Amino acid sequence: MTGDAQQPPGRRLSSWTTRRWLRVGVGASLVVLTLLGVTGAWVMGRSQSISNNLTDVRSPSLSTAFRLETALVNQETGIRGYGLTGIPGFLAPYRQGVADQKAHTRSLEELLDGDTARLHDLASVQEAVDRWQETVAEPVAAAPAGTPSSQEAERLANGKAAFDRIRVALENQQERLRADRIQARADLESTITQRNWVFGTIALLIAVLAALVFEGLRRGINRPLELLGSDARIIAAGDFDHPITPTGPADLRQLSGEIESMRRRLLRELAFTEEARLRLDAQAADLQRSNAELEQFAYVASHDLQEPLRKVSSFTQLLQRRYGGQLDERADQYIDFAVDGANRMQILISDLLNFSRVGRVHNAQQSIDLDTVLEETLSALSVAVEETGATITHDPLPSLVADPSQMVMLWQNLLGNAIKFRRPDEIPRIHITAAPEAGLWRFTVTDNGIGIPPEYAEKIFVIFQRLHTKDTYSGSGIGLAMCKKIVEFHGGTISVDPEYRNGTRMTFTLAPEPPQIPGPSATPDAARTEAEQAR
Repeated sequence: MTGDAQQPPGRRLSSWTTRRWLRVGVGASLVVLTLLGVTGAWVMGRSQSISNNLTDVRSPSLSTAFRLETALVNQETGIRGYGLTGIPGFLAPYRQGVADQKAHTRSLEELLDGDTARLHDLASVQEAVDRWQETVAEPVAAAPAGTPSSQEAERLANGKAAFDRIRVALENQQERLRADRIQARADLESTITQRNWVFGTIALLIAVLAALVFEGLRRGINRPLELLGSDARIIAAGDFDHPITPTGPADLRQLSGEIESMRRRLLRELAFTEEARLRLDAQAADLQRSNAELEQFAYVASHDLQEPLRKVSSFTQLLQRRYGGQLDERADQYIDFAVDGANRMQILISDLLNFSRVGRVHNAQQSIDLDTVLEETLSALSVAVEETGATITHDPLPSLVADPSQMVMLWQNLLGNAIKFRRPDEIPRIHITAAPEAGLWRFTVTDNGIGIPPEYAEKIFVIFQRLHTKDTYSGSGIGLAMCKKIVEFHGGTISVDPEYRNGTRMTFTLAPEPPQIPGPSATPDAARTEAEQAR
């Protein structure tokens, strides 16, 4: 099965992936936001431009026009007073009014720069002022002080009409400037209203856009992921037959398809594993039954062979004692062979019987002091220790829960091997250590003997495996196999340290409280027979 999600019948699914949807959505959002930003910026710029025009041009222009009118009225008042009285003091307002007129005219020209219509109004005012000043004001001002003449009075009378034209020009100018300011205010208010609408629309569109994005993410990503997670949790809870439903964009559907493919493969693997487990359970049961039968056979065989072998050994020894030296040399040699073979067979059968007993009958686990067990073992090996002059030292040994007789067999085999496999020219030196390690006790038995080649480090624990001939070193080949069985029965492991070169170092572990592994029960007859032999 491929990783592609199955398409529901009657429905054509989009081929767009999550990345493509996100790209398109982000792109469209950016375009909309850009347009909204440009529109908002334009409205803000227009509002600012109208506001600046109102505050910097229209209102100052109208105020300056009023001040220009005041300056001209001051000129007309001063000229009229001087013309009627001839007092020079009346010329001061006129002169100040001329200066103010020029300053206000320049201000208006700067404020109205570029406004042709309003500059034309200012030119009309200036033209009327120039005509009045030229025909009335300047000639009157140039007349000598003193009693006014009839000529100045006539000019003043004629100048009223000229100044009225100035007033008309000023009124027209001020009316248009006032109208411009009113229009600017109206435009500003309209722009502010437009700006409020634009920003309100922007806020609404952003809210709508955010809602669309949220809903799109919920439907396109969150919801499919929630469904996928829900299906995965159902499968993780143990319902492996629950199918994965592909939803969402193409890549999420592909992911769902891949998980579905994994689920189906897992289902096949589980079915195969279950079938294999059933076969293994059956094989384990057969193997356990076979091992139990083999152990029972080894016990029964070794036990039942002891009686006829005892007869053979007894009669061959009797034959050796009674007829030794009475027959020829070859007959004596044959009798020696028979006695030696019977003795070795007895030792082999006894060791095999002890091997079969480990974990079966003698399983009286109790709290024991290994120092005491070691003393019993050394007492049993006292003859070999005395003959070889062996030196055996040890660290303080712990107390633990174990079978006392099996512990004695364990130490007796390990120490017996260390004494037996010694160098011809050296006195055996043996040291025992004990230290806690990862919840277990690790023991070492180190000697200065002949050592064990690394290639035989595993073979020596196989039953009947020997590295030397029986003529070189005696033994049945069961000792280390029995040690391995005892150690494993007490929850540990045993091995040879391959890095030690000056002899042999056996390393093994024991659990403080070994697991209870029930072995096959001995038959009543066999147990009774063992008890009799033990006596």
